[in-house]
Amino acid sequence: MKPKLLAVLLSAAMLAAGIVIGQRYATVKHGTMQETAVAPAPNKERRILYYRNPMGLPDTSPAPKKDSMGMDYVAVYEDDDEASPAAGKQIRISVEKVQKLGVRTATAAPRVLKRAVRAAGRVEQDERRIYTVAPRFEGWIEKLHVGATGDAVEAGQPLFEVYSPELASAQNEYLIAARGASAMKDATPEDRAGMKDLAQASLVRLKNLGITEDELQRLRATGVAERTVPYRSPVSGIVLEKTAQKGMRFMPGEVMYKIGDLSRVWVIADVFEQDIGLIRSGLTAKVRIDAYPEREFVARITRIYPALNLQTRTVPVRMEIANGGSLLRPGMFARTELSAGNGGKVLAVPESAVIYGGRRDIVLVELGEGRYEPREVRLGAHDDDYAEVLEGIAAGEQVVVAANFLIDAESNLKAAIGGFGGHAAHTGEPEAAPPANRAQPAHDHRGH
Repeated sequence: MKPKLLAVLLSAAMLAAGIVIGQRYATVKHGTMQETAVAPAPNKERRILYYRNPMGLPDTSPAPKKDSMGMDYVAVYEDDDEASPAAGKQIRISVEKVQKLGVRTATAAPRVLKRAVRAAGRVEQDERRIYTVAPRFEGWIEKLHVGATGDAVEAGQPLFEVYSPELASAQNEYLIAARGASAMKDATPEDRAGMKDLAQASLVRLKNLGITEDELQRLRATGVAERTVPYRSPVSGIVLEKTAQKGMRFMPGEVMYKIGDLSRVWVIADVFEQDIGLIRSGLTAKVRIDAYPEREFVARITRIYPALNLQTRTVPVRMEIANGGSLLRPGMFARTELSAGNGGKVLAVPESAVIYGGRRDIVLVELGEGRYEPREVRLGAHDDDYAEVLEGIAAGEQVVVAANFLIDAESNLKAAIGGFGGHAAHTGEPEAAPPANRAQPAHDHRGH
């Protein structure tokens, strides 16, 4: 009995040991298979083109970053189906959504840009219309007729009364010569010619001293040299400077007055150097003066100065403008709009069609059936309404001019949603096999 019992017990122990060993082998094999099943297959690495703003704004970054709200920029891959406008791929939007967004298009076509350069300026006196009153003889001022700077004067109006021994002597010399020429009717032709030449020389001297024709006629009519002679204004204008004083002595060439003719004035505009290439003489300009905000004056560009102001990086541009009623006064501030460009036609699109970015500019081209293609463009000149397109689109193509930012934002949103979905799928992988992920470190630990 005892040997039989011992044999039975031994067989039971061996069977139990076999079952345990089998279970362990099966568990280890199953775990290895499970790890093999959940181990991700090596994927071909996707190339990131750039990172786009998660809120749909048209800015991108070459490196990962966060926006002002702390949200991560969304990666845009080379093989993305939904691409941003910067990627140059098509965007599909249903016809119903197109109508809901209010999408409108315009044709890219050649047109003349009404280019203008705006610049600050100032009113200045026309230097060619400034006249100096400086007697050519020595004398004394006996009486002032115009006694203040800023007074308006008319051509021929007396400025002051002058006493001059030199002038009185010249008048008497002329009168004597003129009488002598008249009295020598019976003299020889040579004597008459000599006296006539003397009278003519005396007359020329008076004219050279600045005596007007009216004063000469009075002198001939009366035959008497006046003690004082009125000195008259040569032009109509405004007294800009006055040094004349009653009773003062003056020398030949000494400046008594400066008179400015304000019937035409200059406007000097300071044009930035990047705009000076668009300006040329002969073009027109619009001028507005703060003193007359409702009026617009028309001027003509007459001179582009050769020197650049190194402090302001501007070039003075001179314009001439009629000044009826002397409304424009030297020193007034002016706002100018100068016509620019050569007037030729260029390929242009409305300004509203351009989505301006930090590194590139985009327009959305309508392809039909709800398809839109973002195109990167290189822009040239601008006016108030249109932008010149140098590269990127062709004449005749339809570009989106309304709701283009909404289309752009929608494409960005789709890319962002796709990015969130891809991220979720990626982070969901480890949850598929938590035991294996936890068992592997324990297995490695036992191996040590």
